[in-house]
Amino acid sequence: MSAGQSPLLERAARLRAELAASYHDQLVESIYADAAQLADEVTARDGTQTRLRFDQALDRALTHPVFGFLVMGLMFMAVFWITIAGANVPSAMLGDLLLTHVYGWLHQAATALSTPAWLSGLLIDGVYMATAWVIAVMLPPMAIFFPLFTLLEDFGYLPRVAFNLDRLFSWSGAHGKQSLSMMMGYGCNAAGVVATRIIDSPRERLIAIITNNFSICNGRWPTLILMGTIFIGAAAPPALASFAAAASVVTVAVLGIIVTLLVSRFLSHTWLKGESSTYSLELPPYRPPQILKTITTSLIDRTMIVLWRAIVMAAPAGAVIWLSSNWMIGDASLAGHLVNLLNPVGLLFGLNGVILLAYVVAIPANEIIIPTVLMYTLTLGRNIAGAQNGVMLELDDAQVYTVLTQVGGWTMLTAINLMLFSLLHNPCSTTIMTIWNETRNKKWTLVATLLPLALAFGVTFVTATAARLFGWA
Repeated sequence: MSAGQSPLLERAARLRAELAASYHDQLVESIYADAAQLADEVTARDGTQTRLRFDQALDRALTHPVFGFLVMGLMFMAVFWITIAGANVPSAMLGDLLLTHVYGWLHQAATALSTPAWLSGLLIDGVYMATAWVIAVMLPPMAIFFPLFTLLEDFGYLPRVAFNLDRLFSWSGAHGKQSLSMMMGYGCNAAGVVATRIIDSPRERLIAIITNNFSICNGRWPTLILMGTIFIGAAAPPALASFAAAASVVTVAVLGIIVTLLVSRFLSHTWLKGESSTYSLELPPYRPPQILKTITTSLIDRTMIVLWRAIVMAAPAGAVIWLSSNWMIGDASLAGHLVNLLNPVGLLFGLNGVILLAYVVAIPANEIIIPTVLMYTLTLGRNIAGAQNGVMLELDDAQVYTVLTQVGGWTMLTAINLMLFSLLHNPCSTTIMTIWNETRNKKWTLVATLLPLALAFGVTFVTATAARLFGWA
């Protein structure tokens, strides 16, 4: 029996050997074919440079422990400079159209219709002016910043930023992706809060939401730049004035990053304890951005949505500002009584009652802080610029300095503490509403609102106290 089966077993063994050899040959051929295809894809036709090598060289520079941060700083400084400088002209043109021409036409129409003075004042001087001011100040910067930010994202650079900052955020107990939502917050904190959706961990997402306020949104840049220019820059030698002003603004921005890391670490070790989630970051390949598609998408999905939310909040703020200046109680307006009440508190923190009232009534939009401060200062003091009750106004830098120092009694301490308060204070109402929409939690919405405010008062109290102790105030 066994002798009869031997030839069959031998044939089966030979067949297995032949199949194995054939499979081996096919496998080797397949490997070589795949390798040839890959080499063809990444190798330039002239053979002098490969895309793979280019990506690797770029990654070595952009993710370097030292040069990566230098490139990152220069890149975002360029984005901010393009945003601020590029928005100046369209903001001025839009402001001239809305705040001068359309404003005048509306008053002419109200006069022609015999509209009561109180109604035209409330609707035109109050609601319209606040809304128009927000549009003029917010729209041009956002229309520049968001497309630039999206272009960097499409190119593949933002994941490299997250890679660079991952170590810092890991130290703070937060998620590396928080760096991306933080960067988005520099355009608008509401957009930054929405951007935290990329973080999967609920605990780490809450940390990112609460600390996004410390990214300076475009509504706060005008205040910082103005204070840096007319106070800090003016105190430096003329040749260094521009540098001193720019350095002061950059210092505040860097301080915001430091505060973000410190507060994140505080939250991760107290109210939001937990293990940091593992962050596996796959760096995507570099690719040329689709410029037209990017601009269209960012304008619709980010700029217009955020602007609409700000307009919805700014309109009632304008009404409140006008009413506070025109509602007389005894021999003074409601604003006058409130400023007198808040002034001792404001001085304790190196500010004043006008600043505190402006931040209360202008909570819907940081863009109208300075116009509101100027209006209150003039109408409640020596009106050297012809301001009207409840009507926000714009002055040039020299006029602003004169009004704030000679009428408002501002000092260098006031300017510095206003910059610090502007960095740290509570989010605007648009961002607060966005936080509520993202968390649906009253507790964390309240924490995200009050924690920055407490920090702002704490820091300004320390600086004001130190200035008095050392005779700087």
